[in-house]
This record gives sequence, structure tokens and C-alpha cells, in this order.
Amino acid sequence: MDALKHALMVILLLTAPMSAQRDGTGRLFTAEYRLALPGYDYEFPRDHGSHPDYKLEWWYYTGHLDAEDGRRFGYELTFFRLGMDKRSDNPSRWNIRDLHVAHFALSDLSDGTFRFYERLNREGPGIARASTGTLDVRNASWSATLEDDVMRLRAYADGVLLELSLTSDKEPIVHGLNGVSQKADGVGQASHYYSMTRMATTGMLSIDGAPVDVSGESWMDHEFGTNQLAPEQIGWDWFSVQLDNDEELMLYQLRHRDGSIDGNSSGTVIAADSATRHLSAPDFTIAALRDWASPKSEALYRIDWQIDIPSDDTSLRVIPLMDDQELVTTRSTGIAYWEGAVRVEGTWKGQPITGRGYVELTGYSDKYRPSI
Repeated sequence: MDALKHALMVILLLTAPMSAQRDGTGRLFTAEYRLALPGYDYEFPRDHGSHPDYKLEWWYYTGHLDAEDGRRFGYELTFFRLGMDKRSDNPSRWNIRDLHVAHFALSDLSDGTFRFYERLNREGPGIARASTGTLDVRNASWSATLEDDVMRLRAYADGVLLELSLTSDKEPIVHGLNGVSQKADGVGQASHYYSMTRMATTGMLSIDGAPVDVSGESWMDHEFGTNQLAPEQIGWDWFSVQLDNDEELMLYQLRHRDGSIDGNSSGTVIAADSATRHLSAPDFTIAALRDWASPKSEALYRIDWQIDIPSDDTSLRVIPLMDDQELVTTRSTGIAYWEGAVRVEGTWKGQPITGRGYVELTGYSDKYRPSI
């Protein structure tokens, strides 16, 4: 199967609606995959691992890195598992039960260079896998693993090598209500979603054979479910913010094809002691202040944002550190999206604040948004 057919399969898995059914115990499944339903009981390190009962899963790492030579970087390393055939009784290790996609991006904030790379592989020995029970996700030479409470990341492509160690004093943060992050109105149109919102990061970055030590902070998202988005939903704007007072904010707004915002948009405020408060759609507003036109995908992205949470006396300006941080993934998912490093300034609960974070924008490119 060539890369284009693979990419189409991935798009279908990500967006196609599916019908639900019940098994003999009354549990809801979709095409034999489990739906994300309220009441899920999280357990770690088990839930850092793979969940093959669900059709779609991703592990998402973003962060800011400061190099010893004074350069500054943003990075993204993402692993996707896409269920293909849960019902197969073929015992071969080469049976394609899952496809694995990975994206790796590096924003050189000192010279304005943006690099990104992608992987698409079938599951198989030495090729790609996602283990259950603990974090051990691999796609060719790229990996995310857990060793003695330390998450270790590795990616290499075209002369760029990233090796990082991530640790956290904060507990995993579960988003949504009653164990689910609702994305649409239907039963099971949701995910189980948690984050490690502030991970101390050390390691090494090498570009064209010139290694340099780096340190900084990372954010990790892990999400798994089966049937999330509704047909009228075209994409989302997602924000992760790490404030300088050791608090964090996660927000996402889901966009309809007519430009309106879905009522299932939500967020989480995370205190320094890991206490959380859920935000529903009426609790916040996100306004984009300008446009950026991509020369690659021809997408017109809405960037440079104002976030307001009136009940908290909070108003944040979220500013891209580079405009061009777009991934056009023609060799894997076949979509274009903007994923970029940002700085933050404004007021938080009435007090002046600064910070940094990452923003993801999807569904803005007609050219790379197949109609299914």
C-alpha cells in the first residue's frame, strides 16, 4: 500500500462517523472498539501505555528548550496509533491490527527556521509498536518510553537528533468531567484525556552533527477514544499554557463548518498544587487578532490570540514566536495543521503574568482537508 492510500486510511479513521452497538454485558462499542464513556478509572503508569480497545490514540509532547549556546527552540514529538482490525484472529506478529504515525517538528526561535518530519508505519517487530501497561511507543527510530518515573524521548531525521529526559513533580491532570473529555453531543463522541502539564526537561539536540545541551519545560498529552468528532465539526484550536507562577491552562475550541464554535469546547485550569477546575464553553472566549497565509497549504490561519476568562479576572495575549510553524503531512496523515511555540502575557486572576506554551490549529486548509 503506497503512502497516499495510507494517508487516506488515516483520514477515514480520524473523521468518519461510526455506528454504536452493545455487547452482551451492555458495554458500548463501535465496530468492536470501545467508546470513551463516563466513569473511566485512571491508573498510572498503566494509562501511560497503549489502549488497543480504542480505535484512536495519541501521545503528544511539546516544549520549549534553551540551549547552552543561547539559542532557543520549540519542539513537537507526536505518536499516533490507529486501530485497523481489532477482530482479526490472525496470530501472526505481522498482522496489521494498527497503523502508527509520528510527527517531529523543531522551531529554531533564534533564526526562524522550522523543520518537520513524519513517519507512517505498520505495526510489526522492529518497525512500530505501542505497548500496554506502561509507556513504550516506537515508530522506527523514534520513541517515547518510561524508565523509573522518567519519560525519555528520542527522534532522528535528516541530521537532526533530539534526546530528552522529562520528569514531573505534578500529578497527571485528567481533563473533562467524570473521566471523559466530550467532543460532540453523541454518546461516546469523546475521549479519555489527561496531561502532564509541566515536565522539567533536559537532554541534547544535534543539528548537522553539532550537538548542544538543552533544558526547559515540556507538556505531554495522552488521549484515547474511538468516535470523537461530529460531521459538522471541521477542526479545533488547542492551547497549552505554562504560566510563570507554576499554574497552567488547557483550552480547546471546536469549530463548525459555518464558523461557529461548538458548545462542547472546554478547558482546565491547573493550580500549582495540581488542583483543577473545569471550564465549559461559556466560561471563556478565544479571539484571533490577525491572519497568516501559508505559502505551502494555502490555508489562512487565525493566529495571535486573546483569551478571556471573565469569572477569573483573566485576560491573556498568546503570541506566536514564529508565524510559519505549519506541518503539511503529505507522507502520513495527508493533512496540514499549525503547531507552534508561543509566548504569553497579560493578567491571571487579576495579577500581571507571563508564560509560554504551544498552540495547535486544525481544519484550516481546504487543499489538505479531504471531503469524506
